[in-house]
Amino acid sequence: MKRLLCIPALLALALVVRADVTSGPKAGDKVEDFQAFGVVGTIEGKAGSYVQDRKGEPTVFVFVQQQHWDRPMARMLKTLDKDAKEANDKAAVVAVWLTDKPHAAKDYLPKAQMSLSFVNTSLGVFEGEKTGPNNWGINTDAHCTVVVTKGGKVVESIALESVNETDAKKVVEALKKAK
Repeated sequence: MKRLLCIPALLALALVVRADVTSGPKAGDKVEDFQAFGVVGTIEGKAGSYVQDRKGEPTVFVFVQQQHWDRPMARMLKTLDKDAKEANDKAAVVAVWLTDKPHAAKDYLPKAQMSLSFVNTSLGVFEGEKTGPNNWGINTDAHCTVVVTKGGKVVESIALESVNETDAKKVVEALKKAK
């Protein structure tokens, strides 16, 4: 009986100890350049720099941990694809896959584009470590990390552990700050 009474106490302690995941550069940090292989969008079929391509315009970088890609995250990206442009007419979304199997991601992303029909979102694959580009501070515990930038500076980083389309609201609010 004593053991049964201890279980709720342990669960409560686990909830208190659990900390939020932080991921991505801090607001105000300089946006560090990186190379990714562009699959769909402004850079296609080659490695390039989305940072240079965007020339300081408002950009939502979404770093997707491949193993956590699912329908709710796809719906969030689709919502961002539409809502980012409405929030800031110069904004664009760049989704970069982080995976230990970049070739498989390169093969998959055109299929994702056919299914989701992105208009304002480029899809790319980071070919380095799963932790993403150096100096971006991507935490692999976050299912995806969203970094809103403008003028070469980070406006806000948002680490998402459980993702769905309602998370797009947080990103759009950060994007509105980038006007």
